[in-house]
Amino acid sequence: MTEKEFAETSLTIGLVVMISYMVFIVYKLGKDSKAGKFGSFILFLVLGLGIFGFIIKFVIKMVLTSQLD
Repeated sequence: MTEKEFAETSLTIGLVVMISYMVFIVYKLGKDSKAGKFGSFILFLVLGLGIFGFIIKFVIKMVLTSQLD
């Protein structure tokens, strides 16, 4: 495994762990603040858009890499 492969794999694993932790934090924030269904929906929607952006970036990178080869 090269240094580049290790860095990419570590970044992906690290981000998945951090995103999972952020989901837990947002859930706890919504629960403790008694945000209700709509408030919790908004909190998770915003978090979901951030996660969606990360996934789209990964997909675009894979598509562009496969087209260049």
